[in-house]
Amino acid sequence: MHAIRQYEFGPAENLRYEEVPDLAPGAGQVRVAVAAAGVHLVDTSIRQGQTGGPFPLPALPMTPGREVAGVVDAVGAEVSAEWIGKRVVAHLGQASGGYAEQALAAAASLHELPAGVSAQAAVAAIGTGRTAMGILETAQLTADDVVVITAAAGGLGALLVQAARNVGAIVAGVAGGVTKVALVRELGADIAVDYTAPDWAEQVRTALAGRAATVALDGVGGESGRAALELLGSGGRLVLFGFSAGAPVELSAGDLFRFGISATAAVGARLLQRPGGLRELEIRALTEVASGRLTPLVNPPFSLKDAATAHTALTTRATVGKVVLTP
Repeated sequence: MHAIRQYEFGPAENLRYEEVPDLAPGAGQVRVAVAAAGVHLVDTSIRQGQTGGPFPLPALPMTPGREVAGVVDAVGAEVSAEWIGKRVVAHLGQASGGYAEQALAAAASLHELPAGVSAQAAVAAIGTGRTAMGILETAQLTADDVVVITAAAGGLGALLVQAARNVGAIVAGVAGGVTKVALVRELGADIAVDYTAPDWAEQVRTALAGRAATVALDGVGGESGRAALELLGSGGRLVLFGFSAGAPVELSAGDLFRFGISATAAVGARLLQRPGGLRELEIRALTEVASGRLTPLVNPPFSLKDAATAHTALTTRATVGKVVLTP
């Protein structure tokens, strides 16, 4: 089979497409013939030797990849042979071999794919989707909310826009460039603005016609996150889930008092230590996708051999929606 291998931390060019031996599932494992593998921003951090979280860096050499969907073609000891031939999706964990034509997954981590859910949509749901469910659980959106969503054309942002519209909230989506702004409108946002415009926050204020935002969902951080924060009115909720700009929103206790808002981190310890675990969120995300209530926005897939190109496109914000590799 072929897989992406990395022998040292560093630039995207360190991701090598190589032929390697077929995998053999161990006890409690299955082998998945991969149809789609998810690419996550965390993957790019690990590639550079920066986890940005509580997990240790993987030992090298390694094959990156956290999320896969495909067909079970072999099972290990203590696993029912009934899994063979089933379409499945699984979250493998950090840097656990997803960028390959075959991947090993714990049988306990598998979800059988509902009919009509593609491998690419499933990959988006199992990782990005479960994070979206955790963010929404924290945000507790209602029809009375006015929600500002940064990076609204990303894989995560697109799900949040749809979910906010589904509960009847007013949605202001922020994205970079004309094409992405148009996509945010297609997703159902009431207001869509380009964050590359220096007055984008003022555009949102004008469009809201004096109504303050009640919730800001921010995964960008930096200046964009701060601008979203300042759109909140008294009693507003700032829900943080990342800082793709490179630094979190600058926020102090004084800001909470001055603006009369609350701030919560929806990921990190809150998500990882969530009562009930993450599998429940995975099931919820897959159910939403299968029902049609949420439709993952997936970037045109990259070939597995072009994993380095996919990493570069993701980090330079040249992608729209979830980034996926296909063998």
